[in-house]
Amino acid sequence: MQRGSTISTWNRNPADEEAMGAAHAPIWRRMIDVAIHCDLREATVLDYGCNQGGFLRMLHDRHPFHDAVGIDIARESVARAELLKGHRPIEYKVGNSAAALGRTFNFAFSHEVLYLLPDLAAHAADIKVALRPGGAYIAAMGCHTDSAVWPRWRKVLSETSSIPLYNHALDGVAKAFSEAGFTVGVRPLDLDAFMPVTVGSAYFPKVVDQLRYYSQDKVLFRFVRSP
Repeated sequence: MQRGSTISTWNRNPADEEAMGAAHAPIWRRMIDVAIHCDLREATVLDYGCNQGGFLRMLHDRHPFHDAVGIDIARESVARAELLKGHRPIEYKVGNSAAALGRTFNFAFSHEVLYLLPDLAAHAADIKVALRPGGAYIAAMGCHTDSAVWPRWRKVLSETSSIPLYNHALDGVAKAFSEAGFTVGVRPLDLDAFMPVTVGSAYFPKVVDQLRYYSQDKVLFRFVRSP
């Protein structure tokens, strides 16, 4: 992804774009439950790859924060996020550089963004500039080469994605952020919710695939910037 490049939407099918938020809601709730254990009323938050803005809306409704910024390269998705934010203290912007925002944050989040980035070292450096010392970046990732479903998913996703996909291993992600000066932690997402079972799903042909993915393959990284 070239800096400054933008797209219209993430998915070629608009119906898929609208359905994405509902499908991701249980995952977002789990990310919040796992990552947030403090009062956010004085905190600033970044959502990197915000799509239509659902994560920050959910976060603010559960843990009101001081203010937040969501960035994404999908122009129509960002416009939709702005329409849906209501009176929440959130600003959505088109872009792919956190550092270019010219401000710093206590927390940053991303959900299934890392596999869309060609240069993880550059992303780590970008996030480092945007995080305050001691700030944490929580990144959810299930699309990686250590996942049992990735070979099949890569083919399915490439048919609908508006940009290229990249093969990143978990070790490579950890290495990029460690070398950028972050303390790196990781845990399974271990989703604490029922997920709908779709018979004949291209992503989960068997129920056991879905169970294994959400309990083992999908992980949460926590990258903490040194104080």
